Amino acid sequence: MAPYFDTITSFVDVPITDAGVDTLAFLKASEGLAGLFDLLGSTAFGVVQSDLRGNIAKVRARYDETPTLSDTLEKLVENEKGEKKRTATEGLLWLLRGQQFTCKGLQNAQANASQELPEAFGKAYDSTLKPFHNFIIKGVFAVAMKACPYRADFFNKLKADPAGGPAASDEHVNEQLSKWLSSLDGIVTRIQTFYKAGGHDKGF
Repeated sequence: MAPYFDTITSFVDVPITDAGVDTLAFLKASEGLAGLFDLLGSTAFGVVQSDLRGNIAKVRARYDETPTLSDTLEKLVENEKGEKKRTATEGLLWLLRGQQFTCKGLQNAQANASQELPEAFGKAYDSTLKPFHNFIIKGVFAVAMKACPYRADFFNKLKADPAGGPAASDEHVNEQLSKWLSSLDGIVTRIQTFYKAGGHDKGF
């Protein structure tokens, strides 16, 4: 085993070409993001993790049905456009929103070493998911924010080797996290812009 970021596919490694964002590599990296919530160690985040994985499954199902028409996220959405139920398009839309929330929360925490995770993720929630949630879901997330661990405990888990090997250095983890977040942010921004330009976010 190895520290967390050494065990997952990074968004840095997701190919982006003129045709778009590689679907399978993106989904693999997205699984790594969903697994990150295990390190937060609170069952309150189970709803977040479940939502991410459910939406990953919707996109993957569409890829499995029409692989040649879905090898990039953009092609997948375009080729589902004429169908009555755009399950994968909606799933990807919500997956991106969940990823943006996670990205902003971790960026907030990384940018301010004195900021604890409830505040970092609370601010991220206000600017990403909150406008799309009803009263009940907002309450669920409010509970989850309060249940965040201390930032020191979370970052120690990012550094730790579950197999008992030596922990990664702060510098190594921060460098990996910065690159991971920057690439994730770039992909989310790219696809959200694509959605808005094509009106793909309408009707949900």
